[in-house]
Amino acid sequence: MALTAPSPNSEPPRISPVGAVRRRAAPPAGPPAVHHALLCVALPCLAVSAEHGQLNGEGIEGFYQSGRRLLSRCWLRIAGRDPVPLQGRLVAADRARFRAVVRTPEDAGPDPEISVERLRDADGTERITLHSSARRPRRIPVEISFGTDLAELAAIGAGRAGPELPAGVHAAGLRWSAPDGRYAVVTASPAPQDSLASAGLLRWEVELGPGAAHTIELRIRSDRPVRPTGRTGSDPLPRAAAEGDDLRVRPLFAASLGDLRGLLLRGPGGPADLHPAAGVPWRCGPPAAEALWAVRMALPLGTRLAAATLRTLARTQFREKGRDFGRLRGPLRDAGPHLPPSCTGVEATLAFPVVLAEARLWGLPEKELAELLPAAERCLQWLRVASDDGDLLGEPGPTGPQRVETQAHAHRAALLGADLLEACGRPGADGWREWAGALRRRFGETFWIDDRAGGRPAAARLSDGRLLPYPSGNAAHLLDTGLLGEGRAAPGLLDGARTEQVARLLGSPALDTGWGLRGLAAKEPGHNPFGHRAGAVRVHETAVAIGGLAAAGHEKEAVSLLRGLLDAAEAFGHRLPEMYAGEQRTAVGAPVPHPAACRPAAVAAAAGIHVLTALVGIRPDAPGGTVALHPMRTAPLGAVQLSGLRVAGEPFSVRVSRLGLGMVEEAADGLQLGV
Repeated sequence: MALTAPSPNSEPPRISPVGAVRRRAAPPAGPPAVHHALLCVALPCLAVSAEHGQLNGEGIEGFYQSGRRLLSRCWLRIAGRDPVPLQGRLVAADRARFRAVVRTPEDAGPDPEISVERLRDADGTERITLHSSARRPRRIPVEISFGTDLAELAAIGAGRAGPELPAGVHAAGLRWSAPDGRYAVVTASPAPQDSLASAGLLRWEVELGPGAAHTIELRIRSDRPVRPTGRTGSDPLPRAAAEGDDLRVRPLFAASLGDLRGLLLRGPGGPADLHPAAGVPWRCGPPAAEALWAVRMALPLGTRLAAATLRTLARTQFREKGRDFGRLRGPLRDAGPHLPPSCTGVEATLAFPVVLAEARLWGLPEKELAELLPAAERCLQWLRVASDDGDLLGEPGPTGPQRVETQAHAHRAALLGADLLEACGRPGADGWREWAGALRRRFGETFWIDDRAGGRPAAARLSDGRLLPYPSGNAAHLLDTGLLGEGRAAPGLLDGARTEQVARLLGSPALDTGWGLRGLAAKEPGHNPFGHRAGAVRVHETAVAIGGLAAAGHEKEAVSLLRGLLDAAEAFGHRLPEMYAGEQRTAVGAPVPHPAACRPAAVAAAAGIHVLTALVGIRPDAPGGTVALHPMRTAPLGAVQLSGLRVAGEPFSVRVSRLGLGMVEEAADGLQLGV
């Protein structure tokens, strides 16, 4: 976002009078736009700022804790003037730094002599440091105007935030109280020399010698103080890192790992009961399908987060007798202009046995595997009933449309579920392999649209048998087959020739925007480049396509999507949003943000991990004591090194050379390199 600074001779805009109640804009038609906001995330704490660094008491800006805004206004004035903003950027997932200067009549020349740095942390602290470059001592008045409405984030998103509450003086700061008894307190160190509660104002007179600096530290807390989940000592994510010839590898991996850590939320089961929130700021509710896809893509970082998320979701499983027995709970989600809303609970139910089966291969401890296996068996039992024992799976409900991605999820669940049951000595593995074979034949007979170009899969099959012919990014899930023991890839729903057709479709301009994979082909009815399921680039599907194409040997298409996604990540400061506009890339320009997209988002953060580990092609079998490498032969990003990963619960480091040769540099004792 470009910042427009006032000219040196102009008076900066004032808050007049300080602390006065402002006229609020009309409530927004939807959630406030957040695409230009800097979000510092260390859940359940959050700080949302504009790039200039001032919190103005409007929109979504402010400090939050557990979904409630503790502070909405924090407006700094120095020597009676607003600082001139220069730069605002994230320095970590949970911290932002803002730089500004102040022009005063006492400046010796045209250059400003007072600079300001604000370091803002999601945990509710801010350090404001004034630096003087003057050649003589300066006495600088500093004042900060505070305010809050103590509103819930959901109310703010719906445009129903209340007016600012009156403040009261409290120790070395201010306090606000809500009618429900909740309160927020701001304290300052050093203590202010003057305070005006009616205006929410704290004042200091700062003495600055030549070349000196002075820091004011603010702390915002509530009646229910919490510690960010990722700083509790039970962090399930390792200190992994990535390096490479391509200079984007290191910051993308670091930002993805930092965002995942910042999105961790604690469940009711104690410090180890963790799961990732779907995304900030709008989707911090109970985990569902997005959480499972995120932890699955993050399995190279270890199995602790996957196990905790599976435990959390297992508690949502239907246990009452009936058709829903074994299904996980989840809300409906918009599916675009051509299909009714889909059920995230169905998606999560099909993902559960897949994540558990692959977590076992990465080294999930036997005790946790035994604890979670019954829930996976109930998921498979639901699948058998819901599909009438071998038919294509309608969703939501048996009479709903049969979506292409749902068939891919069901087939993967059956095959990986069979591998899981067999490895654990449970009955039914052969039956599930037969079930998957029947589904594969049924899909091939009824879901493929033949044409002169070789054909393509339908986006869905309706209850009357009609096929929706629209090319869709959801077809990427057909290439995501999953891992089996001994480093094997599971067979997919498609044969080799049809897999090649899907690869061509995903690599065509109809779906590949140059920045990633759009959800609906650009020339199809209902296409909307900002539509969540109607044409926007969804990072999750792009990452799935990259991994699936690479595993199937279609590196040309995989590399095209990979480079586009890395370019988009660079344009977004290496913090990928969950989606952005599906507009075709041109010689000049950048990916266009979506105003309501969560950033950070769990699936987008995990996607950064997934696409970089896809370069190496790690296929572990921790119970069998082996790990195989299937790196991309073309080494599209040159040499890449990943360190601090986890296989069999121990550090795992691997390197791929510029010639595409993979080498294990660190691994658990006894882990052998497989073929």
